[in-house]
Amino acid sequence: MTLSQRADFLSAARAGRVPTPAFLLQARKRTEGEVPDHPNAIRVGFTCSKKVGNAVARNRAKRRLREIARAVLPVEGREGWDYVLIGRKDATATHDFKALQADLSRALRKAHP
Repeated sequence: MTLSQRADFLSAARAGRVPTPAFLLQARKRTEGEVPDHPNAIRVGFTCSKKVGNAVARNRAKRRLREIARAVLPVEGREGWDYVLIGRKDATATHDFKALQADLSRALRKAHP
């Protein structure tokens, strides 16, 4: 599931952060009953500010973040958690794809206590 509401992004921003060379991961465990329809779903959101570049660069960065999340989160993400991946200027769009996946795996291990 994807995060779409601003409140969800703000909640994730107050939670734990794990920086990587190509992106920033924010991760938080949801409270019980917070999402009654899908209490155990892994939810993920993506954001790239204008610092990342023009619309083409931001969209490319978000596409790459979506692909690594699609590959890594079902295996290494935890049920009942929200994750936000934030793109970085000149790094997310150009970083090696295998390195991006490895960064996300490493960041998830650090984010989970």
